[in-house]
Amino acid sequence: MNKPHLVIQIESKDNVLVALTDLKKNQEVEFNGERYVLNEDVDAKHKFFMSDMVKGDPIYMYGVLVGKVQYDVKKGDRMNVENTKHAADPYFYRESNYQWTAPDTSHFKERTFNGYHRNDGKVGTANYWLFIPTVFCENRNLDVIKEALHNELGYAVTDKYKSYTKQLIEAYQKGEDLSNVSFAPESSTIKRGIFKNIDGIKFLNHQGGCGGTRQDSAILSKLLVSYADHPNVAGITLLSLGCQHLQTSDFVNDLKEYNPSFNKPVIIFEQQQSQSESQLINDAIKQTFLGLIEANKLERKPAPLSALTIGVKCGGSDGFSGISANPAVGYCADLVVGLGGKILLAEFPELNGVEQELIDRCISEPTAKKFIHLMSSYDATAHAVGSGFHMNPSPGNIKDGLITDAIKSAGACKKGGTAPVVDVLDYTEPATKAGLSLVCTPGNDVEATTGKAASGATLILFTTGLGTPTGNPVCPVIKVASNTKLATRMSDIIDINTGDIIEGKKSIQQMGEEILEYCIKAASGEIIPKAVLLNQDDFIPWKRGVSL
Repeated sequence: MNKPHLVIQIESKDNVLVALTDLKKNQEVEFNGERYVLNEDVDAKHKFFMSDMVKGDPIYMYGVLVGKVQYDVKKGDRMNVENTKHAADPYFYRESNYQWTAPDTSHFKERTFNGYHRNDGKVGTANYWLFIPTVFCENRNLDVIKEALHNELGYAVTDKYKSYTKQLIEAYQKGEDLSNVSFAPESSTIKRGIFKNIDGIKFLNHQGGCGGTRQDSAILSKLLVSYADHPNVAGITLLSLGCQHLQTSDFVNDLKEYNPSFNKPVIIFEQQQSQSESQLINDAIKQTFLGLIEANKLERKPAPLSALTIGVKCGGSDGFSGISANPAVGYCADLVVGLGGKILLAEFPELNGVEQELIDRCISEPTAKKFIHLMSSYDATAHAVGSGFHMNPSPGNIKDGLITDAIKSAGACKKGGTAPVVDVLDYTEPATKAGLSLVCTPGNDVEATTGKAASGATLILFTTGLGTPTGNPVCPVIKVASNTKLATRMSDIIDINTGDIIEGKKSIQQMGEEILEYCIKAASGEIIPKAVLLNQDDFIPWKRGVSL
């Protein structure tokens, strides 16, 4: 890379250059001994063509086909939504002899994290008590219980907004000018009360369990069961109405099938069998309190890094995501795989255009063909309603340089690293093999993180170039910014800044190691990610409909 502060060619096959800073019309840029004169302004994160091209010519980025030219363009023209449309190569199974060399893990070989050891051998990075409703009718009861337990046990976020509202009320009552009432931002904290070894009490409010198809309820049951069995969960309080599609017996049977050795406490309440709603809530609080007393006895103990299961996710992506944050997370992922841990790469709509690479990296033909089946059937479902993976980029993605889905996908895939694909998991299937697994989920931020946790992720590395507040109830989510401007502007939600890569201050390998160091501290409870501090407990079940 020549003059890293100006442009970059990601792969030698690419026929576009990416601007690393704002470039102006008529500005001359030199790269690899050749000079380029820009025919228009090219903002940072956007691309310009390296040569004259005619209609139909292929456009390559990250070494793969990402689009085709829609009309003749000149060397130095800026790529945009008019002159470029999505294109991706077809994919198929073929014999492959993929060779992978793991990165040097010697620095981390003897390292451990302090986690919560479960009876089934899994190790959690947190210790949560989980409230689960079998049907949306119980959401209000969960809200009432949450208000009581969060506030009194010290798990509520510091009440800076209530304090600000109180100031506004007082000023209004005194007839004062409300513009003089200033909000004083402060860092969020969680003040734990008497249960020092309980990291939180979480609530899986949802809109399912009845009223939809029986298939929806069956899928929801498997999702809720996967959360109950999650390594970060110590115990469960289940609230049921009684007449809904998703019966308590269905949940219990699915739980036994999912993990025959499951032995966590499960406290069950059926509202239609209770004396009153008040009695139900009182009993749920009391029985949960008794469960918390027991769960609090479990303490963190050292565990090898091979016990980590890390999901990798991107959201609010920009033109730098595939150059800084995603490759750095990918290097961290390779380190974890090299150490014997598990990495989960999901978001199937954002693997559009890189399918062949992933197929060639699969360790077996059945694994590859399962991926092909899930990808093709998912995309066919989208096309059946007039959509498709090619329509995935959001207005924010496009504005910041991700013109086609293939560009977005090629950059998004980088966060999974370069390790072989050892398994392909359908939605809610648990990760059981060490190494990189592909998990079928939508690209939708919350649906994807919900699915990753369902497959067993105990930490999620979430890259972003534009900023997004997504979190998860049971799996700590770590936000990784692709650029320094974002990390500075939205420091209240960003944990790690990889902007130093764009600025030429650090290498991808250096940032990858720093990310793993952060993960070790987060897994040990030494650092609490911003999403956890802010109680960003987003949870959206996927109904297996068209969601991109």
